[in-house]
Amino acid sequence: MKKKLIIIGAGFAGIELAKKADKNYFDVVLIDKINHHQFQPLFYQVATSQIEPSSISFPLRFIFKGDKSVQIRLAEVINIHPTENRISTTIGDLSYDYLVIASGCTTNFFNNKAIEKNAFTLKSTYDAIAIRNHIITVFEKIITADTKSKESLLNLVIVGAGPTGVELAGAFAEIKNYILPKDYPGIDFSKFSIYLIEGSKRTLSAMSTKASETSLKYLDKLGVQVITETFVKDYDGVKATLSNGKAIPTSTLIWAAGIKGNQIEGLDENIWLANSRIQVNRQNRVKGYNNIFAVGDIAYMTTPKYPKGHPQVANVAINQAKLLSLNLKNILLNRTQKDYEYKDLGAMATVGRNKAVVDLPFIKFKGYIAWLIWMFLHLMLILTVRNKMIIFINWAWSYMTKNSSLRLILKPNKYDKSVNS
Repeated sequence: MKKKLIIIGAGFAGIELAKKADKNYFDVVLIDKINHHQFQPLFYQVATSQIEPSSISFPLRFIFKGDKSVQIRLAEVINIHPTENRISTTIGDLSYDYLVIASGCTTNFFNNKAIEKNAFTLKSTYDAIAIRNHIITVFEKIITADTKSKESLLNLVIVGAGPTGVELAGAFAEIKNYILPKDYPGIDFSKFSIYLIEGSKRTLSAMSTKASETSLKYLDKLGVQVITETFVKDYDGVKATLSNGKAIPTSTLIWAAGIKGNQIEGLDENIWLANSRIQVNRQNRVKGYNNIFAVGDIAYMTTPKYPKGHPQVANVAINQAKLLSLNLKNILLNRTQKDYEYKDLGAMATVGRNKAVVDLPFIKFKGYIAWLIWMFLHLMLILTVRNKMIIFINWAWSYMTKNSSLRLILKPNKYDKSVNS
């Protein structure tokens, strides 16, 4: 008789595990709050009107069409009951033989309620659409705004200079320089300022010093004002207060400064770390439980090579899921389980047109070639051939014309934190 495997979360890890789990041994139930897989690395391109949301969103039922061993459930998991092998969800209770938590991460505001209330985030397709709607609305309002209102409308603040923050800042700078002046000839874009605020000493702090220095040069060339070793202490929707005592009037603050795990009630509190990640062993088994596992961003695994845990990137999530699919089968067949070992394939980030940095284990480089490699590898991770082609066409068109036709305001009010309203 097949075992029931419940997977919480349809991110990179959850999708990969649902695909790779041996259907001769497991019936899979994949649970997520939304009905599609989201390609998070390109959220920033949706936010900056470079690609459409549908290009990086993949309906779960389409991904698993024809696979009768994978059931999709649109629900939120409220509680885990380990002693009963049961979970409580918004659509009722479900029992399991094996449970895998792949619920990923959410934005970490470090308990700052004011910033959480007023800032934009970029952790979902909805967030990206909300930012796109807001930014375009900002420029519409600048045209008729009075002098006092214009001051906050003309400043864009991005907090966090990791890959997301750097890529956002570079993309917005290129739009400011090349695209928006054509749409809004009545606006003096030399007065529109983009700020990138970083608490550490450098941008892209997880990458090499060379990559950091290069990204800073690219951002400076694009006109982005980078402020390092500084934190945003408060934001009320119209003014960002910095730790250095300065304040920036702004109607737009995008928070990309930290993440934490999507915590679920019911497990022993001792397995959760301060950043809401779950402690797991080398087989991704949650400590203290025989049939509960965690993979991807929410899993915190220490190894001799990575004593502080693995980077929270797609490659780790996908490969942990692949190995877990084999280990779950090994458990049923009483075979030896294998330990996970991460092979670092490198890191990369793009700052704009022909501007990217790549850190590989054996070489580090920048510029046009790095930019092409960044595009190629991201295209390869896109799930369908159709979406690969659509994104490639959009990129090619934007590259040739320095323009985009995707600047639509599609405003569902419940997701919009509108300007001055």
